[in-house]
Amino acid sequence: MRIGVPKEVTPNERRVALTPDVAGKLVKSGHEVVVERGAGSGAFFPDAAYAAAGITISDRSSVIGQSEIVLQVQAPIAADLPQYREGSALIAAFQPSADLHRQLSQRKLTAFTLVLLPRITRAQGMDVLSSQATVAGYKAVLLAASAGPKLLPMLVTAAGTLSAARVLVLGAGVAGLQAIATARRLGAIVSAFDVRPAVKEQVQSLGAVFLEMKIEEHAETAGGYAKELSEETHRKELAFLAAAVKDADIVISTAAIPGKKAPVLITAAAVEGMKPGSIIVDLAAETGGNCELTQAGSEIVHHGVSILGPLNLPSTVPLHASQMYARNVQAFLGHIVQEGKLRLDFEDQITRDTCVTHAGEVRKS
Repeated sequence: MRIGVPKEVTPNERRVALTPDVAGKLVKSGHEVVVERGAGSGAFFPDAAYAAAGITISDRSSVIGQSEIVLQVQAPIAADLPQYREGSALIAAFQPSADLHRQLSQRKLTAFTLVLLPRITRAQGMDVLSSQATVAGYKAVLLAASAGPKLLPMLVTAAGTLSAARVLVLGAGVAGLQAIATARRLGAIVSAFDVRPAVKEQVQSLGAVFLEMKIEEHAETAGGYAKELSEETHRKELAFLAAAVKDADIVISTAAIPGKKAPVLITAAAVEGMKPGSIIVDLAAETGGNCELTQAGSEIVHHGVSILGPLNLPSTVPLHASQMYARNVQAFLGHIVQEGKLRLDFEDQITRDTCVTHAGEVRKS
């Protein structure tokens, strides 16, 4: 089977869907892999590294138009869509969109988005959300440390003792746990909040304090994700967090609800109650933000508090982010490709949940 990897053209995207080592393994397993010239350069994988692994280097039109499966990180751009071969497959990690799905179906593409992978044991090796969230959680702490006016660790100096910075992490998913671990390594005093009581043990195992709020309703989906709270419970949550952020030097917010706008956890009034010089890094900026004042892609200052709304943080650590993404894609290919053919079993949860278009039909709106 011919597998094509075009260069990502979305602004500020430096990752590549296949790294030379993973591409080489696919070649050894009997596939032909074609990579667009310069596709890996943003992640520091030169064409020579692909060529050494037995990969063909070609132009964009050949990679897209002559491949049976095209692997990408971001969604195809409109200008490229006419080049995709009818009946071919696309695997990427784009957010579901009715308009995009319609365009993909018109090209009769079998399109998969890995952001819809079910949270089940069999899919763990394919979980791009978790792998990329690991990078985001790590980088968020570094951003905050760089932007803040305080050192993170406690230091005993000739000029006296400097107290450690206090870091509060909102949301203890993969990104949140990585943020906790990174802040602890840098010497900060760390606390964390999550509506799911089941994550308490994980937070404490990393040396952080778990902030507990009594929640009467069940706050976790069957898949293990946080779910939207009732209006009354959310009001109590906002009041609880307004008190918690007052003492924080750094707040890393990571809370997300799959398929919905990010929940607001930090109101403007809560920001105004924080200490001047405090930092908020809002990892939910792309889906609306956990802070009421967050501006996606920008840094603003409100009442002396800096609020960062970074976009696509995994792309800022492109080498390791690409390595993990490529391994996720390799695992997914192993699931849907058998004996050199695309085998689609829509009774299988992984295939059913991730396939958005097939045979000219939109399967998910």
